Amino acid sequence: MRNTKQKELILTIINQSYSHPTAIEIYKECRKEISNISLGTVYRNLNLLVDQLQIKRIKMPNNVDRYDKMENRHIHFICTVCNKIIDLEDLKEHPTMINENKVFDYEMNFKGICKNCLEKE
Repeated sequence: MRNTKQKELILTIINQSYSHPTAIEIYKECRKEISNISLGTVYRNLNLLVDQLQIKRIKMPNNVDRYDKMENRHIHFICTVCNKIIDLEDLKEHPTMINENKVFDYEMNFKGICKNCLEKE
C-alpha cells in the first residue's frame, strides 16, 4: 500500500500526540493542513495504519476508539467514568514465549476509576 499525504499526516498527528486522540480529533487536526480531507479518508487510513502495525487502536468502554503510537510499549489505565487514558510504565521484562507460543506484541489495559474522578465522589 502506498503512502499518501493523508496517511502520513495522520501518522504524524498520532505520533506527536500524548492524548490518545479519537478519529474525530485526528480529523479536525488534519483539516488544518488538508482542508478537503473527509472523515471517511481518516477512518480508512486509521484502519490501514492499525493493520500495518504502525499505530494501536485502544477500544474504549463508550465505543469511541482512541489511537496511540507504537514507538514505545506501555500499559494503559482507562478511567471508566471520564474515559481518560493514562500511560503507565511497561513491564520490566517483555515476554517472548508464553506456554510455548511465540509473543511478538502485546497490549495491556487496566480499567478503573482515575484519582480525579475518585476525588469528585
